[in-house]
Amino acid sequence: MLLTILIVFFSLIGLMVLHELGHFLMAKQFKAKVEEFGIGYPPRIFSKKIGETVYSLNLLPFGAFVKIPGMETTEDSKASNQEKLWKRILVTLGGVISFWVIAIVILATLLVIGVPEAFDDKAEVVNSQIQLLTINVNSPAEKAGLKAGDIILNQKSLPDRQAGLPAQAGKNQNISKVTEVQEFISAHKGEEITLTIKRGKEIFEKKVIPRASYSKEEGPLGIVLARVAFVKYPIWQAIPKATISCFNLTKTIVLYLIQFLFGPLVGKPLPFKAELMGPIGIGALMVQFYQLGLSYFLQILVVISLHLAIFNLLPIPVLDGGRLLFLTIEGIRKKPVSQKIERNMIAISFVFILILSIFIAIKDVIKLF
Repeated sequence: MLLTILIVFFSLIGLMVLHELGHFLMAKQFKAKVEEFGIGYPPRIFSKKIGETVYSLNLLPFGAFVKIPGMETTEDSKASNQEKLWKRILVTLGGVISFWVIAIVILATLLVIGVPEAFDDKAEVVNSQIQLLTINVNSPAEKAGLKAGDIILNQKSLPDRQAGLPAQAGKNQNISKVTEVQEFISAHKGEEITLTIKRGKEIFEKKVIPRASYSKEEGPLGIVLARVAFVKYPIWQAIPKATISCFNLTKTIVLYLIQFLFGPLVGKPLPFKAELMGPIGIGALMVQFYQLGLSYFLQILVVISLHLAIFNLLPIPVLDGGRLLFLTIEGIRKKPVSQKIERNMIAISFVFILILSIFIAIKDVIKLF
């Protein structure tokens, strides 16, 4: 378990390092001066200067940083040490773009070595399995201990509740289609059923009682199912397919984010219960997917990378999106935003995010226990 936690921790740190590397490489591409590229935060453990840049390894392993002096806002837009506006915009975008590049590379690699892909019930595929994609909060499935990524191998009900169907009573029914599970659950609402679950290399049984009364969005168990099978693609198909998949997933995340924020105001909330999640919750989710297997772990890493890209583009002053907002205003006004105003807005947004992060962290910790 300790090894799993360490892998998850350094995977998240790796995403942060590659994010800063995106800023760094874009700056180098435009020949902007880079004072330092550091992994971790000071105090410094080791450093080496190559050319004009100091490369450092630091003690606190919580990300990375890059110092590019020509990127900061100056009151005098003609300051000799300030890079051109378009360069500063592209260098700022470099970190966000890196998250999409990471996601595409990981997904393309998965498509080459083999990845579970969803198929409808009519598709002719071999060795298909029924997988739980999402588990709604406070649903019968969550209370029973089912988790996203679990595979349902077979299902059975109690013999005394199978009146008229003695041949199937209490016997495992192997399944390979989503409709088989849906029809079985619908036929046993309010009754105890047993699902045989595969989680990683572990196989076990879970007893659960589907709700007799439920909303259309939630369903009897509060789950979303998919029929999946492992498929492989040659590299020349994997790269464009991964790119398209990441684009479509990004679009879906954005639409869900808009609906999450504004849907309740117009009476159109998300069809499922969504929760904000901080580093602790994300780490716990990654541990869960790592236990399912490397393929599933890398898939959740793709999803997290895309979420981080979108989050960083939000127009919040402390994020890249806030920096882009200031640069856009500078482009419109033909002069930069006042340094005092920018610093104050960054400070206020930092405090807001810090307070929000603390509350989310507390919620994530409570949920773990």
